[in-house]
Amino acid sequence: MMTNKRISLAPMIDYTTMDFRAFARLFNPNIHLYTEMISTSAILKGDAKHHLRCHPTESPVVLQLGGSNPDEMAKAVRVTEALGFGYCEYNINVGCPSDRVQHNKIGACLMAEPQIVADMVRAMKNETDKPITVKHRIGIDDCDSYEFMRDFVQTVAEAGCTHFITHARIAWLQGLSPKQNREIPPLRYEEVYRLKQDFPDLTIEINGGISHLDDIKTQLAKVDGVMIGRAFYHNPYLMAECHLLWGSQPPSHRQIFENLISYLKKRADEGVNLAVLTRHYLGLFQGMAGARRWRQDLSGKSVLTVDEIYQSGDRVLSQNGQ
Repeated sequence: MMTNKRISLAPMIDYTTMDFRAFARLFNPNIHLYTEMISTSAILKGDAKHHLRCHPTESPVVLQLGGSNPDEMAKAVRVTEALGFGYCEYNINVGCPSDRVQHNKIGACLMAEPQIVADMVRAMKNETDKPITVKHRIGIDDCDSYEFMRDFVQTVAEAGCTHFITHARIAWLQGLSPKQNREIPPLRYEEVYRLKQDFPDLTIEINGGISHLDDIKTQLAKVDGVMIGRAFYHNPYLMAECHLLWGSQPPSHRQIFENLISYLKKRADEGVNLAVLTRHYLGLFQGMAGARRWRQDLSGKSVLTVDEIYQSGDRVLSQNGQ
């Protein structure tokens, strides 16, 4: 049985919405879920309640914040704490390579300014007793040596951050799209393992290119946790398979589906157009007979009812003997 180790669903803009996180929770109660990156300006100048909303079933869920101003990061934490949504941790985005966030001095470009990240950690810790964590790359552009990453982590750790999630690729801030930055720079897992060896008292969680249960087991022998993004999104039953790491049995697809239907009934009663949500559920039956028909039934519709969704999913489950 797994102890003192952690599995996380990575923060993904436009993907880890409240409705996907509530869906993810149906697969496994132990996995830490992360929000999309939410900028400090969205919280301080926008509709904070809307951006920060959670479903009661989500916990444990981590709020990922994007920003570079320590005072604004602290205020965002203060606002969030006052709203009482129950986030268990706050995470600073030092990994996103997109042009849009770079323009606002958010994301991976902050690896070049570890003192700013350290100042943000200190300011945020003054507003909450909950952990402040950092998600970062192993390097950026020409700053791609192990020593560069080590010095970044050391500076931020001295400010009181004890948990780092390390994407085991560098980010090329010019010339590659965010998608390309997830695929083209080679994975360098050994540098993350070395980070754990050099900082044994820190929690080091690894991210990047991990897509099967055996991969997860291999990584957990080297580091303290594994974060997975698109593999969990496109094949969410992998989250259910992770039950085996805790010594429990995964729920069946039927159990998950019935619970999803209960959730969708509540969302429909709230006046939500279910056709907007179903893009998050296309991978539910990944690898099963009838999965393609399920995806077709849920895609490209302007309106969908709970009954239509149920009939489509029930057809797949019956076809697979569930």
